Amino acid sequence: MSFAPAAARLAGLAARHLGWRPDEFWAATPAELALSLADPTTPSAPPSRQELARMMERDPDGR
Repeated sequence: MSFAPAAARLAGLAARHLGWRPDEFWAATPAELALSLADPTTPSAPPSRQELARMMERDPDGR
């Protein structure tokens, strides 16, 4: 599927299920859209060791 049909389909989903207007859809990142449309009863995977290490490196307090 090319970009235009995929974007139109996702914009329609966001409008129907989230109540987003076009400006809200286009301002959202792909990750925000995916999280917003995800099933809230499905647990997400915990962060990997590498992801945890990167978060710890970014923590300014070192806690």
